[in-house]
Amino acid sequence: MIRAPRSLQNRLLLLVLSGVALVWLVTSVLTWFDVRHELDELLDGHLAQAAALLVVQQAQAPQAQEMEEDDGQGLDAPTLHRYAPKVAFQVFHEDRLALRSANAPVAPMVEAGKNFTSGFRTVQIKGMTWRIFAAQGAKRDVQVYVGEQVSSRNSILWAVLRSILWPVAVALPLLGLAVGWAVRLGVQPIRKLGRVLAERQPQALSPVAIDHLPDEMAPMIAALNSLFERIGLLLESERRFTADAAHELRTPIAAIRMQAQVAMGEADDALRNHALQGTLEGCDRATRLVEQLLSLSRLEAAESPVMATVDLRALAQRVVAEIAPKAIGKNQSLEFDASGLCIMPGNETLLAVLVRNLVDNAVRYSPPAARIRVAVQQHGGQLALSIEDSGPGLSEADRLRLGERFFRVTGSLESGSGLGWSIVRRIAAVHRLSIEVGRSTPLGGLAVRVVYEDSARR
Repeated sequence: MIRAPRSLQNRLLLLVLSGVALVWLVTSVLTWFDVRHELDELLDGHLAQAAALLVVQQAQAPQAQEMEEDDGQGLDAPTLHRYAPKVAFQVFHEDRLALRSANAPVAPMVEAGKNFTSGFRTVQIKGMTWRIFAAQGAKRDVQVYVGEQVSSRNSILWAVLRSILWPVAVALPLLGLAVGWAVRLGVQPIRKLGRVLAERQPQALSPVAIDHLPDEMAPMIAALNSLFERIGLLLESERRFTADAAHELRTPIAAIRMQAQVAMGEADDALRNHALQGTLEGCDRATRLVEQLLSLSRLEAAESPVMATVDLRALAQRVVAEIAPKAIGKNQSLEFDASGLCIMPGNETLLAVLVRNLVDNAVRYSPPAARIRVAVQQHGGQLALSIEDSGPGLSEADRLRLGERFFRVTGSLESGSGLGWSIVRRIAAVHRLSIEVGRSTPLGGLAVRVVYEDSARR
């Protein structure tokens, strides 16, 4: 099995030269058949013309009978050219040989018989192949045979082909060198790209720039630069995650350590249990913070998530049921309002994270005995999720800063990192959802409205 060269340059060179050699071979074969056909036509024409001249000559020589030899042999024509032995002719008058060339036999070169017909024939004479043209006089008492050795035709054919094909054969090596030089010059930009990439530092993610770039390489360079850009964003996301985790985990870990130290040094059981409870709460806060950081990091690093058909009403109802025990623990009223199917395209896992963060924020930052209302409504091509509460709400300035990392409302007694809103806005951007934040008219607290517009049903 022939394996293709691994080098692109050698592969191109092999393909081009193979194509040139194949075209040359096919051209040679076609030339052979064409030249042979034309040569046969030409030489056959000469044979026919010579036979016609002999017929005319014999018709104008009534004394041909007198030129016959006593032994019944016709006169021999002289040999005037060095190629003459390859051509022979015979003239018969009344079935008797009247004239022949020196190399022609005495017997007719073609058996005539009673059914003599003019035309071309290929016969064997003394082991040699001859092309014979037979002609008959007007009175049908004269028969003329003119023949030529087929080997002489082949010699002429080879001479013609040599004159045509040998320059091409000599030019093939020169053509190979020229093609090799052209291919090497053509792949030079690829070699240059390899050198540029080999010289880059591992941390270098700037776009690759090469002067005089061929059009065929432009998509590859664009894809490579796009890859570098995505890798840069991924690395930046990882660095940001590391910095965020180190920054935010410092406080809960310090609080956990302090509570653990208090529990170790406290002799009173009630105070020790209180310190241990604070330790558990600190662990819960740290766990929630890590989960939010991981969620945000995955959102920023991932490309478009897999989308499917999601029933937002069922999804929101499930999330509200999961958070309800927490609201009940704070003596809050958590209401849910929806009717019918509320179908939209999206990633169910990410949409659940979005709804959970918004409802959890409402429960966490609303005071005890507050009222929280979650509703899913659909009007025409618009699908809206609204979360309203009767808490203190937010000022205009604070509402504008929602979504900033680690931004927390001043004076809030609840622990948090401010990452929840960053996650919500990132998920909304992925799903092309609009988020409206304002004050709830019926409840007086914060109102968040997430809207999906179905352009096909508008």
